[in-house]
Amino acid sequence: MPSRRMETAGPHRYVAALLLTGSILAWGLPSAAGEIAGVVRSSQGSVTVTRGEEVFPAKPGVRLIVGDLLSTGSDGSMGVIFRDDSTLSLGPDSSLVLREFLFSPADRKLGLVASLTRGTMAYLSGLLGKLAPETVRFETPVATIGIRGTRFAVKAGEPSSR
Repeated sequence: MPSRRMETAGPHRYVAALLLTGSILAWGLPSAAGEIAGVVRSSQGSVTVTRGEEVFPAKPGVRLIVGDLLSTGSDGSMGVIFRDDSTLSLGPDSSLVLREFLFSPADRKLGLVASLTRGTMAYLSGLLGKLAPETVRFETPVATIGIRGTRFAVKAGEPSSR
């Protein structure tokens, strides 16, 4: 009888698969009120998060939730990474409110809405941009930006007089 050789995956492949599955499940939960939408990845200078009546420094590792106001001073900048691996950077004198964040692909609940009232911002889309780009929207005082690509930068502030 001919012998059949069975190829087996090493235990490291199973561990890697379990870790990947666990991280996808953890990040795949919807972000309702009070649930984590992302984290501060980097900060420099004067940067704060305002949550309700509480104002605290936006240090790396600070978890962000829907409703948070992110602010930078004249010497400040901040980098944020969302659960779908989207990244957002705020420049000096910026103010952004995270209005909505949903990331539950299995339930088809996807979306990101943020309002930039002043300052500069750059965005690089993650899975939301691939799965449902029409659900991502950034509002400014004079325009609403929807994504159809992967990245953009915007400056919001006082209109110039020409």
